[in-house]
Amino acid sequence: MTELRPDCARCVGLCCVALPLTRGADFPVDKPGGVPCGNLLADDRCGIHDRLAETGWRGCVAYDCFGAGQRVTQQTFAGRTWRDDPDPGLPGRMFATLPVVHQLHEMSYLLAQAISYDAAPDLTRRCRQLAAEVDALAGGAAQDLLALDVTAVRARVAPALRDVSAVVRGAGRSPRHTRGRGSARTDRRIRPGADLVGARLAGADLHGVDLRGALLIAADLRDADLTGADLLGADLRDADLRGARVSGALFVTPPQLAAARTDERTTCPPGVNDLHEG
Repeated sequence: MTELRPDCARCVGLCCVALPLTRGADFPVDKPGGVPCGNLLADDRCGIHDRLAETGWRGCVAYDCFGAGQRVTQQTFAGRTWRDDPDPGLPGRMFATLPVVHQLHEMSYLLAQAISYDAAPDLTRRCRQLAAEVDALAGGAAQDLLALDVTAVRARVAPALRDVSAVVRGAGRSPRHTRGRGSARTDRRIRPGADLVGARLAGADLHGVDLRGALLIAADLRDADLTGADLLGADLRDADLRGARVSGALFVTPPQLAAARTDERTTCPPGVNDLHEG
């Protein structure tokens, strides 16, 4: 099965070069895409990897290529590097290919989760077929990847994930929208894509709630029950998940949890173990 976790030792620092950075809460500098980060060492390691968060590189802490870096390096470009390859066009092709494979691998990661939920035999077969198709696309030649309509691929994957979510959440108990500490009742605000920035939802029962694409930036979710909640694409930057029950939530990714505040009491979905205290 395709690796869907980063292995920086088998990459050539692609994310540290290819991606643009914008000075702000996540990065202390501006950097255009295609320019190496100042922290990138000659051996393609990060010189401040052990202190990224405290030095203002929170965006790096929350970034996960889902294994795209090593696949682009080792498979798409057969181990070649942007540093000294005689082909002057190679760096640009490598840098442009990374975000394409990254998106495909993220879809593969979500499809793998959908398959693990075993929602219904027909849905599981559908997700397995889509997973095989997406993986085959990710393994294509560079020119094919650069010509790929990723939006069209996502449009095929998204309905399957949505259908799986509906079945899994429908099989659970109905959520009891309780009061968070000091908050108003949450039921009218809880919906896909809801603006819940800074919402006070501590202790809330969000069991089975559809929070796809919700803005939960800096939301207080301490001790909240997110069992069965769909968090696909939810923005959890600075969300306080200390003590929250996230282990049974749907479609949670390592970058989401890495961007949130967690502690030893925060439960984590199987396979999503990149918790960061803060």
